[in-house]
Amino acid sequence: MTIEQQIQEYIYTQPSAKRADMEALHQLMLQILPNGKLWFDNGTNEEGKVVTNPTVGYGLQTLRYADGKTKEFFQIGVSPNKTGITVYILGINDKKYLPDTYTETIGKASVTGYCIKFKKLKDIDTAVLQTAIRDGIRISSEK
Repeated sequence: MTIEQQIQEYIYTQPSAKRADMEALHQLMLQILPNGKLWFDNGTNEEGKVVTNPTVGYGLQTLRYADGKTKEFFQIGVSPNKTGITVYILGINDKKYLPDTYTETIGKASVTGYCIKFKKLKDIDTAVLQTAIRDGIRISSEK
């Protein structure tokens, strides 16, 4: 099964309202990163134990650790959960950037140093979300 098939299957398994929001976000991400790498993390570790919610990832960045090791990872992640949806914007070192820049304008969402959490897509300003995503991609690509 391809990554795109895994993503579509995962989106299809969501409750109808969340499925519609996930599909809309997936299409938005494909527009923002039309040639970006797609990822699907099923949320399990090497032993098959569930360690996190499954996440659909977009883009590519290389993470560099203090010990010199590197790891490829997505720039943007979208993950449905029990309370709504989380959009992970990874690779921004300044953990005050997202909350300081977007908390006042995004709508009904919680904005932290690396994610934007909301209950339903209609609760937020999607143009602001798109700007935050583009900022995250730009910042993580400049490293």
